[in-house]
Amino acid sequence: MEYVQLGKTGITVSRLCFGALVIGPLQKNMPVKEGAAVIRAALEMGVSFIDTAELYGTYGHIREALKGFGGRPVVATKSYAYTAEGAAESVEKARKELDMDVLDIFLLHEQESRLTLKGHREALEYYLDEREKGRIRAVGVSTHNIEVVRAICEMPEIDVVHPLINITGIGIGDGNIGEMLGAVKEAFGCGKGVYSMKPLGGGNLLRSYDECMDFVLGLPFVHSIAVGMQSADEAEMNVLKFEGREIPARLKEAAGSVRKRLHIDFWCTGCGKCVQRCSQRALSIVGGKAAADPAKCVLCGYCSGACPNFAIKIC
Repeated sequence: MEYVQLGKTGITVSRLCFGALVIGPLQKNMPVKEGAAVIRAALEMGVSFIDTAELYGTYGHIREALKGFGGRPVVATKSYAYTAEGAAESVEKARKELDMDVLDIFLLHEQESRLTLKGHREALEYYLDEREKGRIRAVGVSTHNIEVVRAICEMPEIDVVHPLINITGIGIGDGNIGEMLGAVKEAFGCGKGVYSMKPLGGGNLLRSYDECMDFVLGLPFVHSIAVGMQSADEAEMNVLKFEGREIPARLKEAAGSVRKRLHIDFWCTGCGKCVQRCSQRALSIVGGKAAADPAKCVLCGYCSGACPNFAIKIC
């Protein structure tokens, strides 16, 4: 496994980052011990970087995975908090549930524009103050939007950016993959730590696994790549790919047979809360029920967290 320094943060991470979204309640909803076993398998194969978020509900899985483990991976987490009070609650929740006095990377979650960044400034100031106190090592933003990547190039206080990058550009909210790559290259040049997300478009591009992974691995301005993994076999396949080694056919066949989709149950009431929550504009109300546009949906599962009737799931 290759290890790199994440921009100017002084933090060293593996090129492969374990994306913890997919094991949590928004997607596969693995029991803590089962999800922890997948994380532990990845750690034992050399992965030293985990991406999570308050929303993902996976702090317990990570904490369990680290029990008895000799090393200490870098953990990045995120929050939607926009006030200092909310930011403080998010930081303390992460610290307590991960059992970590010092958090490695704390991000403003899913920033959509310069206006969104401005609206979250109070929370950002709290994270920056925590960085000064030594309780957070690096501060950053996650985003699906080019405008945000460009904006943080003008914000020297931001250490890390977590942008959406895949070969087709599926999920980018305000442009195409060429424009996103231009913005990310600029952020890299400014010294930001760059770790990308959704190289397989939330699973939509899984059948083009090699092409997709070769694409992101060939980008010299991306330090690390977060990949969702739901089994030890998937972890092994990704580790082998990142190490440039041959992947056994059995691993590729197992991964290729998994086809994720957004499922909306019959008891959906058409309340529209999922539509409001979806930053991809992939959902609409049709005939009194929610419906998804597969060309826009990145299978993040965030809409399921907004549904008051538990009618939406990734399966």
